[in-house]
Amino acid sequence: MVIAVILLLASGIVLLIVDGKAYATETDGTLTRNRYGRGSKTEELEIGIQGDRDRIPIRLEIQEQQYGTEEIKKVFDRAISQMERRILGTNKSLDHIEEDMELIQEIPGEPIAVEWELDRYDVMNIYGELQHEALEEKGSIINMKAVLTYKADPQNQALYQCTAILYPKELKGAAKLAEKVRDAAEQTEEDTRTEKKLNLPDTMDDKVVSYYRKMNMRGAVLAVMAVLVAILLYAQEKQYEFKKDKEKRLQMLLDYPELANKFTLLLGAGLTVRNTWKKMVRDYEEHIEERGIRYAYEEMKITLNEMQSGVTEAESYERFGRRCKVQEYVKFGALLSQNLRKGTKGLVQLLRMDALQAFEERKARARRLGEEAGTKLLLPMFLMLTVVLVIVVVPAFLSMQM
Repeated sequence: MVIAVILLLASGIVLLIVDGKAYATETDGTLTRNRYGRGSKTEELEIGIQGDRDRIPIRLEIQEQQYGTEEIKKVFDRAISQMERRILGTNKSLDHIEEDMELIQEIPGEPIAVEWELDRYDVMNIYGELQHEALEEKGSIINMKAVLTYKADPQNQALYQCTAILYPKELKGAAKLAEKVRDAAEQTEEDTRTEKKLNLPDTMDDKVVSYYRKMNMRGAVLAVMAVLVAILLYAQEKQYEFKKDKEKRLQMLLDYPELANKFTLLLGAGLTVRNTWKKMVRDYEEHIEERGIRYAYEEMKITLNEMQSGVTEAESYERFGRRCKVQEYVKFGALLSQNLRKGTKGLVQLLRMDALQAFEERKARARRLGEEAGTKLLLPMFLMLTVVLVIVVVPAFLSMQM
């Protein structure tokens, strides 16, 4: 962030110095035009009059450099020499045209516009697309004329003419037979329009012809969509479970210092471990509408039910830690279980130290969460900074180059 600010400041200072120097320096009154095909440009100047301290701003639009007579002739010669190669498309020669031609509307890299005129529009349109149904087997001759116009001066024109022979695309093997079947079917359809049914030809050139409905892929599309939806729903469910588990663990971590501290206070007041556990669960149930669901206390309820159903107290505490899947609660459950087996001497002191440590960890965790929130804002801030840099720096450098 600091580096970006320094770079932005340095760029601004450099541009300010360069622009200030240009502003204070008198030019020789010479402006440079853009080269051929680069378009016009606008110059913003200030005029200083002798004896007058004020400068008068003016704006001039300067057209691109134009060709002279000899240069225009050379441009037309270059364009005409490229015409045949450019209009052929995928065809080999003007003497045998089977594929669509490319009747270009301008010459790439040259300030030349092209307009076409054909003597036959029934076999090919103005875009060079062949009308195959109108083509003759022996070839259809078409004369084409192109008027080349210099864009900067429409009065300067040149003429290109050529003749092409158009052929219907030659079909071979099964494709040729299929075309015959299609023609025969179309003719049959035209002859039997008064009848309810249309009988397609069953033989062609002594070969049996079979007909099939074209495969409709809507079933496959729906099946693929169903699979994709199932995958997305499964992924969404997993993501939801992961998010829920993460929220649960975080809530339990944040609740642990309070839970441990309360447990220590009740234990220090003279209650047994089991009665302390039972009282905390009862207090939670009384205030659940105010505080909402707290996962740590829900696990404590399950543990209390286990103890009441006959599971030993020590084993119930260990199960509590394993179900929580959080290191602090695993440690808490193990501590209670061990002290029940070895005696409760020193348990209050151990729990008090654990509660203090948990409180410090909670403060450190809160700081980390605040830092993570600030870190998440860095990406939008950098994107905004990039946009500002582009808006400010790019036009400035472009104006320097012009």
